[in-house]
Amino acid sequence: MRYSLLSTGCLLLVLLGQTPDSLRAQSYQTPPKPLADLVTVSPTPAVSVSGKGDYLLILERAANPTIAELSQPELKLAGLRMNPATNGLSRTIFLTGLRLKKLPAGQEVVFSGLPTPAQLGNVQWSPDETKIAFTNTTDSRIELYVADLATATARRVGDLALNGVLGTPFHWVSDSQSFIVKAIPVSRGAAPAMNRVPQGPTTQENVGGQRGQAPTYQDLLKNPSDEQQFVYFAISQVMRVGLDGLARPMGQAGLVMTAIPSPDGRFVMTETAHTPFSYLVPVRRFPTRTDVFSIDGTLVKTLADIPLQESVPYSPDGAPTGPRNYTWRDDVPASVYYTEAQDKGDPKVKADIRDKVYLIDAPFTAQPKEIYAASSRFRGFEWGDGNTALANEYWWQSRKVITKVVNPTNWQATTLFDRSNEDRYGDPGDPDMKHNQFGRPVLNLLPNNEVMMVNALGASPKGDQPFVSVLNLATRQSRMLWRSGGAGPSSPGADATVFERPITVLDAAKGLVLTTRETPDENPNYFIRTLAPKGKKAGLVRRSDGSAVVLTQITTFPHPYPQLKGIQKQQLRYKRADGVELSATLYLPAGYKKEQGPLPTFLWAYPAEFKDKEAAGQVSGSPYQFNRINYWGAAAFVTMGYAILDNASIPIVGEGDKEPNDTYVEQLVSSAKAAIDEGVRLGVVDSTKVGVGGHSYGAFMTANLLSNSNLFRAGIARSGAYNRTLTPFGFQNEQRSYWQAPDIYNKMSPFMNADKMKTPLLLVHGEADNNTGTFPIQSERYYNALKGFGATTKLVLLPYESHGYTAKESLLHMLWEMNGWLDAYVKNPKPTAQGQAPAKVGGGK
Repeated sequence: MRYSLLSTGCLLLVLLGQTPDSLRAQSYQTPPKPLADLVTVSPTPAVSVSGKGDYLLILERAANPTIAELSQPELKLAGLRMNPATNGLSRTIFLTGLRLKKLPAGQEVVFSGLPTPAQLGNVQWSPDETKIAFTNTTDSRIELYVADLATATARRVGDLALNGVLGTPFHWVSDSQSFIVKAIPVSRGAAPAMNRVPQGPTTQENVGGQRGQAPTYQDLLKNPSDEQQFVYFAISQVMRVGLDGLARPMGQAGLVMTAIPSPDGRFVMTETAHTPFSYLVPVRRFPTRTDVFSIDGTLVKTLADIPLQESVPYSPDGAPTGPRNYTWRDDVPASVYYTEAQDKGDPKVKADIRDKVYLIDAPFTAQPKEIYAASSRFRGFEWGDGNTALANEYWWQSRKVITKVVNPTNWQATTLFDRSNEDRYGDPGDPDMKHNQFGRPVLNLLPNNEVMMVNALGASPKGDQPFVSVLNLATRQSRMLWRSGGAGPSSPGADATVFERPITVLDAAKGLVLTTRETPDENPNYFIRTLAPKGKKAGLVRRSDGSAVVLTQITTFPHPYPQLKGIQKQQLRYKRADGVELSATLYLPAGYKKEQGPLPTFLWAYPAEFKDKEAAGQVSGSPYQFNRINYWGAAAFVTMGYAILDNASIPIVGEGDKEPNDTYVEQLVSSAKAAIDEGVRLGVVDSTKVGVGGHSYGAFMTANLLSNSNLFRAGIARSGAYNRTLTPFGFQNEQRSYWQAPDIYNKMSPFMNADKMKTPLLLVHGEADNNTGTFPIQSERYYNALKGFGATTKLVLLPYESHGYTAKESLLHMLWEMNGWLDAYVKNPKPTAQGQAPAKVGGGK
């Protein structure tokens, strides 16, 4: 017997030793230090500003989790991913600390009383802005905390365990003394055991020819055992909780998706999902009941009970049938408005009016009143002072955005904007908002029916130049107050070499705006900029000594990677063969000079569809922005000696009755060729050593470029979809189904053209990808097809990772794989097994 055991052990060792390298598990690897440093650097804090503009809250962000943290137990149910130990969503990146700064020049104060270790989230200012509330997630529960601004002290509120599975677990009541929370019912008991033995087959049936063209959702319910698990972990009890921790239940426990108090705090509106559940769509499409309770817990009115929505048309313009989106009106004490489609939610149905909006006031006994009719899909109101509101509409097929000024006293509406959302140059920005007496965001209306508009992008023919303007809602006339880069008519202190972005208006009357300022070598920090009050010379806000105050620095966040200072950046502008204007950001290594000769190059892009050629050619980006050399895109590889063509524009245009994807491949190749040609013209790109890469739809682009051109030496495709027959009812912005356009689907699918691949391709995918359409099987089957035709390829599956990768070990290994692939096939290319010669620009295979 001893002989047999030894023989078996030896046999196992022999068999393990014979495992092909292509199948063997690999340990995590670390890339060269310049790349690894980008993963391990401490994150720059985020900030939140009080509505009054007098406090800045500095939010310390956690570093990337470890793979051990990412591999904790996780349930995937009803389109959600949840942590069964905490009753919160899994894969959450927490805050680790809070600091407070009195504006403009107060000292930073660290809150005392924070839990240790701190895993904070859901930070909310109280309506009176004297406190903040937040959650802390322990190993076993989610707890509610409150912090007082005057004393900078924090404490736990009560002893309730909150439920964060179905969204935000608490909201302030307008009295700033209490909360509406979703708590785990005390009587919930133990979790049901997962039933490994089925009671029978799982069946789905469609009777009567009803159409239901659903996207390829992931993490759905699959069987009755899943349903039991979902109900157990998603159930919550709505409660009103005071600052003293005393709690009063409201209604019955259920699958409460939202529980939001009315602006005046007298009512609470809840949305509760219920059976029958679906195995085709996520929880947001389940049957949902909308109720209004009084603050003491008495049911006042059931506003609606919406049935299961499995047949919503698969289109950005599609909408559910029946009432949807019940929402409190922010500018009055207690009124609810909702939307109802007039075209059955189907964009293919011809209709002059697509949506109608209805209003019902407390005590919710009258019939709802129609207040607005939208010719496109209604997107919501921005409420003002009871006399003014802005209504927003959108229609994807025409790319049209409509904004109307509405008078809530008679519901008359006049058009303010009717524009294409593709026209970035014409974007007026977003209106300045303030908090009203209920603590709700409303339009910050100035005298003469004016409002300040903040555009944090500010696209222009010269590149991005963010601005602040004033818009008259009656005359529709706008005047520029300030613009980054000195482009505006009144831009005091706007250095042409500094990129400054307005974040929020702190005080409209005083012209105080919170901005960030940055240069290619200096990371963003926050400043208070003084704009010119109306009728005064720009910038003349004076100190006591008479000197002008234009800028006050608020934060001094350190440079995240000072070792990378000196990297060169240039904004490129060029045309492709059909005349469409294109742009890209060129990065060159620190100290590089053209006399050294052209460099191996890495191009990174993400295609975008357009209906207008001129809009497709609009400039994006700015050469004056900080060099964000992070680990995610291609820019990191400038540290490895490559020229980087980053965010190279790849517009796919279909004007008039033509669809963009009708000529997808041709436009794709032409755009990439134009970018390489421009780099060659500048003398910095070696056209025989160019690699291409992208993530998600950029990965799809990469595989198509390698299959349909000989522009590149190698490619890197991360988390892509390569077989479009697996997304048969549309993908990205393609609205036609496979059966309507089979030739387009087949031509655009790299899987269908695997026999054309002669260029080395690295495939990377998260094993737990839950993005619609990008199942890991997309990369697995594509790899098998490429291998079957003898292509040079490699598939890397990252354990526990979703569509975006987060674990430190995963990111380091991703960079190691990418760097090795570029080094082997772009920087130091060798003939492949197919005998591939160095690539030449131009021409398809």
